[in-house]
Amino acid sequence: MAVRIGDEAPDFTAETTEGKIRFHEWIGDKWAILFSHPKDFTPVCTTELGYMAGLKPEFDKRNTKIIGLSVDPVGDHERWVKDIKETQGHAVNYPIIGDSELTVAKAYDMIHPN
Repeated sequence: MAVRIGDEAPDFTAETTEGKIRFHEWIGDKWAILFSHPKDFTPVCTTELGYMAGLKPEFDKRNTKIIGLSVDPVGDHERWVKDIKETQGHAVNYPIIGDSELTVAKAYDMIHPN
């Protein structure tokens, strides 16, 4: 089932770099941006996650939380954030979801059907 504009975002429970969350509860009364990346330790993704960390204060001003997602496990994310800080000059200051079972990716119809 595809998520369409105007639909309520699917809720889920997941392990993140900041502990276990239930998505809707984590959002609370704020806006949220859920963004995904295909693979930890890749150059483009490293740049993008570092850039988002640099923008986080602007999202905070707008009452908006950010959270990343990939199919890599949380342990990989935890090692990767050190690389992001070192290479991009920004520490990741938001959670990253470990979705190795594809639970979130499937709920958001992010998996190619083939």
